[in-house]
Parts: sequence; structure tokens; C-alpha cells
Amino acid sequence: MAVNTTEVEISSSLPSTKLFKVYADFDTLAPKVDPKTFKSISIIEGDGGVGSIKSIIFGDGVPYKNSKNRIDAIDTSNLSVSYTIFEGDALLGIIDSATHHVKFVPSPNAGSVYKHTTVFNCKPDAQLSEDILNGSKEAYKNTFKSIEAYAIAHPEAY
Repeated sequence: MAVNTTEVEISSSLPSTKLFKVYADFDTLAPKVDPKTFKSISIIEGDGGVGSIKSIIFGDGVPYKNSKNRIDAIDTSNLSVSYTIFEGDALLGIIDSATHHVKFVPSPNAGSVYKHTTVFNCKPDAQLSEDILNGSKEAYKNTFKSIEAYAIAHPEAY
């Protein structure tokens, strides 16, 4: 099994605790602020906490239509979330699973750093191309920037 890892780090002027609160509203916000990527996100099993299963329907701006994700961990004290994509055409037929680790780290200037690491577990003899890896990193950046812009424009919401 081939394993590919991507990492994205983006500095933000918003405090890490605020970004973590905003990210907790991802299911509602992402389709609103980034509809080309996300059409809808809904919980199909659980209460939204660890172990919950979510269905994601993607927008027209990505080359796939759906995925199912499982929430693996939510650590409020470390401002981090982990989830695994385990089903859907977002796995491109060559990925067994993709585990995402998202963390918001305080920075010295009262802002923060958004860190998003993805571990792609590929099927035997499969390998992800640089185009796929770079495309996924760009998608994470664009979605984060859209959510951050919303939080800055609506400070009363969080």
C-alpha cells in the first residue's frame, strides 16, 4: 500500500480559538462560502461528535461527486480535529482512505496557523499524481480562505 502525505499551513490574523469555533461550523459554512467545492454536508449517523458519519456532496468545481467521512477525534484543548474519508468517488478509485488532521496553532502575533495534514492510503500498486496532491492542497487552502474571510466579515457570529 502506497502512502502519500500532503501538508498545508496558512497564517491567519484570527486567534486560534476563534478559528476552531468557526471550523466547528464547517458543515454549514463550507457550502455557503465555497459552493463550487461543497454542495451539502450532512450527518447521517451520530450527533456530530467522534464516531459520527457525514455525507458530503461536492459542487461543480471538483472532479468528483461524493464522500463519506468519519469523525475520528475532536480535541478542544489542542484545537484539533481528525476525520477519515472512507467511501465515495472522492477516493478516485485508487485510494482506500484519506485521513485528515486539522489543527489551529496560536502564533506570536495573536493570530494563528491553520495546519492541515492529509494521509492518503492508496490501493496496492496505486500512486497519486502530483496534480492530484497539489489540487487537494489548493482546495484546502481555498476553502480555508473562504471560511476565514466569512469569519472576518461576520465577527459577531463567532
